[in-house]
Amino acid sequence: MKYTSEMEKGMSQSRHMSYEEYGRKFEKRIEVEKQREEEYKEAKMLASELDSQLPK
Repeated sequence: MKYTSEMEKGMSQSRHMSYEEYGRKFEKRIEVEKQREEEYKEAKMLASELDSQLPK
């Protein structure tokens, strides 16, 4: 897969590693994907909390 400079910049800023390192090292990919899953769960929970506070 070809990656863009935007992908590289995003990976560097959010995960402190290069996209090449992410693709090359299996352990790094697992670590990143676990972090992404945790962030997704937190965001989903926050969205649910905010939705429940909206007037009906």
